[in-house]
Amino acid sequence: MKLKLEKIDEMNVLQVQEERIDAHNSAELKESILQFLEQGENRLFVQLSQVRFIDSSGLGALLSGYKNAVNRSGKLVLCNVQPQVLAMFELTRLNRVFEIYSDLNEAFAAQN
Repeated sequence: MKLKLEKIDEMNVLQVQEERIDAHNSAELKESILQFLEQGENRLFVQLSQVRFIDSSGLGALLSGYKNAVNRSGKLVLCNVQPQVLAMFELTRLNRVFEIYSDLNEAFAAQN
């Protein structure tokens, strides 16, 4: 799975550089998020602008990351979610669990 982790305005941003998050790559995403959190960081912004499809295992990987962040008194925030992916969050009602923003600027502003 192609992932890019960078700091933007002192915020940790994980860019998922894949069109799909599914059973073939969700375990790698889950592990990458966990490793990041285990380094002592507790706030992560996940950009999903390139993701066009997500299945239940992909949702599970993000939910696992969310729970791990919360357990460390942190948060995992989603942004740039494509409409078809957002529809999956709404269908599963996970949009009530995650903070989801239209872009990074909106996500950053909401944290201050």
